[in-house]
Formats: sequence, C-alpha cells, structure tokens
Amino acid sequence: MCGIVGCVLKDGLAAPLTHQALKRLEYRGYDSCGIATISNGKLYLKKDVGKIDEIHRRLNFDDMPGLTAIGHNRWATHGAPSKENAHPHLDCKGLIALVHNGVIENFAELKAELEDRGHRYISRTDTEAIVHLVEEGLAGGESLYEAVLKAVRRLKGSYALAIISAQEPERIICARNESPLVIGVSEQGIYC
Repeated sequence: MCGIVGCVLKDGLAAPLTHQALKRLEYRGYDSCGIATISNGKLYLKKDVGKIDEIHRRLNFDDMPGLTAIGHNRWATHGAPSKENAHPHLDCKGLIALVHNGVIENFAELKAELEDRGHRYISRTDTEAIVHLVEEGLAGGESLYEAVLKAVRRLKGSYALAIISAQEPERIICARNESPLVIGVSEQGIYC
C-alpha cells in the first residue's frame, strides 16, 4: 500500500505542502518516500529509505523550489526498500517524474520491450515502466496528457498515478484504475 499526493499552486512553495500531506498519509507507507518539484524548467528530486521525518531531517523537503510537486510514501510490493526503488521515478532524461499506488501486472513484458528500445532502468519496481512509456510519448511529439493516456492504455493492473514534466511545469496529469484518487480545487491551487 502506498500514498501519493500532488499539487499545483498559484504562489508559494509546493514542497512544504506536499511534505505535510505525506505526513498525513504516512499510515499508507513505511519504507521510503520522496518528492519531485518543478522550478524554472528543471525537475528537482529528493527521495530515500526510511520514515518521512528521518528522510526530511537528512534531505529537507521543504526547501525544494517550485509551484508544482508530487510525493509518495511507499510500502514495497515490487523491489526491496531502497533509494532506487523509492518514488518518484524519473525518465531517462530527468524531465518526467511519476508516483504510483497499485500493482502493474504486465510490467515485466513492458520493461523488456522498453529496455530493447534503449531505456535505462534504475529500480526493480513495476512503476518505472510507466514513466518510460510516458517518455516515449513525449519524445514522439505528444502532450503530457496524450502521452499518459497512451501509456495507461498499455497497463494491466491497478493504479493511481500523478505525473509531472519539466516541459509542462504547471500541470499534473492523474489517472486511476481500481486504486483510489481524489482531486481537489481551491483558489490557491489544484491537488490530488
């Protein structure tokens, strides 16, 4: 079981809010956590093994720049607890970040297919295949929305996803199948 969160704010820093939300979801993940933000066309990532407070003391999530962020608490289902297996996962170029709750049943065949096309895998998770599918869509000229839509059509299993891209910094694309996902809208921002 994992917990995911994301936000796009009108002003202020998204990372502290994402950090607070992960603390509220801590019961959904115990072995690792991480946050990705976007600022000035660049993706920032901090993640590690341990409980949220321990990782925050080491890495300080709250100083990450940007109005857009996604975060994840993990309880391992594929791949042992490790920094490499912690979410968010990135594409090969470090421009796309993705968090996932659920289980992708066909990840092994997707991974083999993507590795044959030159994608480098860092983790041993089922999730990383998704970010590489999105990467291919963006490389083919699709928008982030189109790339995610095309990617999820290839997935078998359950998922709640939040995806950000440095190329579309004021947007989070969310998708779900069987796993819960809630969207919120306020005058200050949009949340998942």
